Amino acid sequence: MESQFPKDILCRIERTGVIAVLILDDPRHAVPTARALFEGGIESMELTLRTPAALDCLKNIVRELPEMLAGVGTVLTCDQVDQVSDAGAAYAVAPGLNCKTVEHAQSLNLPFAPGVMTPSDIEAAVQLGCRELKFFPAQPTGGIQYLANLKAPYQHLGLRFLPLGGLGTGHLEGYLTDPAILAVGGTWIARRDMIQSENWEAITQRAQQARDVVDSIRKGLE
Repeated sequence: MESQFPKDILCRIERTGVIAVLILDDPRHAVPTARALFEGGIESMELTLRTPAALDCLKNIVRELPEMLAGVGTVLTCDQVDQVSDAGAAYAVAPGLNCKTVEHAQSLNLPFAPGVMTPSDIEAAVQLGCRELKFFPAQPTGGIQYLANLKAPYQHLGLRFLPLGGLGTGHLEGYLTDPAILAVGGTWIARRDMIQSENWEAITQRAQQARDVVDSIRKGLE
């Protein structure tokens, strides 16, 4: 079954192994945050639509740092799909599965990963043609052990998962040793308070730490 994500985007997400989830309150912080992540080796981000500044932040990053793979999260409505597509989002994700939103994203050729937590969620997503799925909330739901059981009946479909929710660097090995995991996402690399205090150096350090762990895991799998 074919992916709705372009191969180059999938390769970049998988190569990075970690998606930095961002909550940005000030458009002035958008590019410095993205640059701090990129300098630390994280080249994929999920900018959440949780603040009024989110779309302006996205536009700034797309314009000033096009080498960053700028995805958007918390995309809940068809109108938001239009907005993030117009703003240049590379892909979009949602915490849950809304059929109308997924179908509208597909009509615009915007790669979209809906959120899943149950077998019914997965089957609805598969019916819509989705192959990349956000597993959310990952840790509160039961973590990698729960996901292993959840995805087992669908192994033959080649689904790939993006776990998010309650994750940190310590969870990377448990997830990334599973080939069905495309990448792991979370806010721990660039926390909201770190961004607001403009602690770019700390964000770069956390990004580098996460990337080092990813590289170590991948080397061990060779």
